[in-house]
Amino acid sequence: MGTTTVKLKVKNPADPKLVVEEEFLVDSGASFTVLPKKLARKLHLKPKHEQEFSLADGRVVKRKIGAALINFRGKETASPVVLGEKDDTPLLGTLTLESLGLVLDPFKRQLFPAKLIL
Repeated sequence: MGTTTVKLKVKNPADPKLVVEEEFLVDSGASFTVLPKKLARKLHLKPKHEQEFSLADGRVVKRKIGAALINFRGKETASPVVLGEKDDTPLLGTLTLESLGLVLDPFKRQLFPAKLIL
């Protein structure tokens, strides 16, 4: 099975001058975008609440949730994000993908404009 990664710019909505650029794994099975602790700290993101998540192996973990501005190829959206732990992988989840109007083509392993429905 192949993987898809994309470069994203992530900003703090309270201070858009704070920005990081990083490679993210596109995970069409994950709802939330995950920012590892190192990135969340650089952006000075503050948690709004905590949420439990079920992992693919059945474990349940708690992570803090914040908000960020996510930019992909010049298109930017506000998105809820998981403020991850030290060893968490940067993930681009479906909530952010949908907010950007994108969908993952699993055969070509590329992002394409989604057919959006109101």
